[in-house]
Amino acid sequence: MQERKQPEAGLPLESQDPSDAPPDGGYGWVCVGCVFTINAFTWGVLASYGVYLAYYLEHGVFSGATSLDYAYIGGLNFGISMIVASPVTYLTRIWGTHIPMFLGVAMMTGGYIAASFATSIWHLYLTQGLLVGLGVGFLFIPSVAVTSQWFDKKRSLANSINSAGSGVGGLIVSYATTPMINNLSLGWSLRVIGIIAGVMNIIATILIRNRNHIIRPPMHPFDVKLLRRLPVLLLLSWAFASMLGYMIILYSMSDFARSIGLSTTQATSVTALLNLGTAVGRPLVGFLSDRFGRLEVAGWATLTCSVAVWALWIPAKTYALTVVFAIISGAVLGVFWMTISPLSVEVAGLVELPSMLALAFETVILPTTFSEVIALKIRRPHSNRPYLYPQVFAGLAYTVAAGIMLCLWLVQRKRKQGGMR
Repeated sequence: MQERKQPEAGLPLESQDPSDAPPDGGYGWVCVGCVFTINAFTWGVLASYGVYLAYYLEHGVFSGATSLDYAYIGGLNFGISMIVASPVTYLTRIWGTHIPMFLGVAMMTGGYIAASFATSIWHLYLTQGLLVGLGVGFLFIPSVAVTSQWFDKKRSLANSINSAGSGVGGLIVSYATTPMINNLSLGWSLRVIGIIAGVMNIIATILIRNRNHIIRPPMHPFDVKLLRRLPVLLLLSWAFASMLGYMIILYSMSDFARSIGLSTTQATSVTALLNLGTAVGRPLVGFLSDRFGRLEVAGWATLTCSVAVWALWIPAKTYALTVVFAIISGAVLGVFWMTISPLSVEVAGLVELPSMLALAFETVILPTTFSEVIALKIRRPHSNRPYLYPQVFAGLAYTVAAGIMLCLWLVQRKRKQGGMR
């Protein structure tokens, strides 16, 4: 049997073997549903940590724990899931997609159930922090490249629908968490969330299918050759800067709402409405990306979040303005998650996508782990504007990220015109 030639990175699809081209639909839409579900019950569940964070800060649940402890636990969720990007990419190359994902289901579900029995802060570090983060990484990393393998012209739309899953999941879980804590208990809220997430992620894992047998990606855990390309370095720099602002907004909104005198119910609603903005805005961003350009729309979305911080969040002192900011920022603040797969194809090619994504996720380890810690460190609890410094920090992060994306757009435009490789 003659071996099919592997398409080169960056090679236009029309010049490849037609049978290798993404079908732009078919079973791909089932995979979209699977990745949507995984995002809903991994990142969407993690997004509700803002509700837990506000509860931990207000009630001092664990003796001797500080606000930084609780911030580190939220950061571990994201940081650990990104740290395992390289080893999980390698395991996916060896074992395929499903085995690592089933391991992820077991770790994430076990982490939440174990956290429900925590009696000391170090128990929470190991369970709701470390074990849940490992589970999310093992679930997310093998699934993130799958959708782009099934789509070309609708690639950004499909990936944005995937990414909207985190908003839908975050909306549901955020609204459900406070009533469960109040009516059941903190422990039972963690158990219920863990069990529901486990069941949904098992179903999605069973149904998902990749096209690695056709595309044959090298799937390098750490591809140094990619780092020699200027567009790759600019994309990674944008990812780092934007995630510094993302984590602060995502995790701080509930406690910020309480700091300006809003009720617990209103504070929970702010986090939920931020996720509502995510659920509605991300598919729209994907549709616009496919129509007007992926780099262009990613740049405008990043700039929009920067402007929203400066114009809406910093002046916010009322529930109404806070809600407006939450909905608008929710639609665009996670621009990294909704665009990183299509943008990686733009700068590195479809064949190099898994390797490129591994680099991207390694790049955001530090900002996802420590940006909320920085925010709580520079917060001034006894001031009349406790979150002013974190707000300014987030605004600067998104402003810098928008500038980097502009540079990447200029470089890519020159590259397409034949000025550089």
